[in-house]
Amino acid sequence: MNKTNQVQKKSGVNYFLDGFGLIKQPGLRRFVFIPLTINLLLFAGLIYFAIGQLEGVFAWLSAQLPEYLSWLNFILWPLAVLTLLVVMSFIFSSVMNWLAAPFNGLLAEKVEQQLTGKTLNTGGNIDLIKDLPRILGREWTKLKYYLPRAIVFLLLFLVPFIGQTIAPVLWFLFSAWMMAIQYCDYPFDNHKVPFNDMKFALNQTKGSSFSFGAAVTLFSMIPIVNFVVMPVAICGATAMWVDKYRTAYKNDAIAPD
Repeated sequence: MNKTNQVQKKSGVNYFLDGFGLIKQPGLRRFVFIPLTINLLLFAGLIYFAIGQLEGVFAWLSAQLPEYLSWLNFILWPLAVLTLLVVMSFIFSSVMNWLAAPFNGLLAEKVEQQLTGKTLNTGGNIDLIKDLPRILGREWTKLKYYLPRAIVFLLLFLVPFIGQTIAPVLWFLFSAWMMAIQYCDYPFDNHKVPFNDMKFALNQTKGSSFSFGAAVTLFSMIPIVNFVVMPVAICGATAMWVDKYRTAYKNDAIAPD
């Protein structure tokens, strides 16, 4: 089997899992460390603040509950903390995509350089600073694409029967598609590929795009593990770019899965 056939048969899940190996590569560790450290510090700070607020809420609740119901605190505390971790993980991952966008693009660049042996002519740190408005503008473009569609899918949860049956499936598929867009966009953007062209390319390889996004979505639901999802997904998405889109895009012929 030649390399082209191997690439076509490789699923998006495989590329995501490849990211776990790539983040451990000596030449890439420092580019993973910076956004990961920012992620951990900010998340820890927010959790510390949120736990403090929970303590106040539970102190008030304890004062309201009769003594024979005081045992509820032992049940509600773990549930509240677990819920807090899950909710904060989802919210924080969105915020971190903005804060870490310049570092994510740099990580994608270094992964591509390692995989291809070719240096991208993206300039140095000064050029990165000058490019910040464009990078943040790209994140804004993704947010504008995401929000109206997310609102529509969320409203489906309010529709009787659909909200309990079809809506969760549609939300998961939409989340998978958005995860593919979010992380595959970094290597595309490094090559100044327009956002709509990037969407078209992912749409041409729906199987890989959705399976990659589904893997990212599932791992993002796991507290603590989701700390490393971002760099893993960027590495995996860049590997997918190199195999499926880089050469094909230059030839203006992206083969569907």
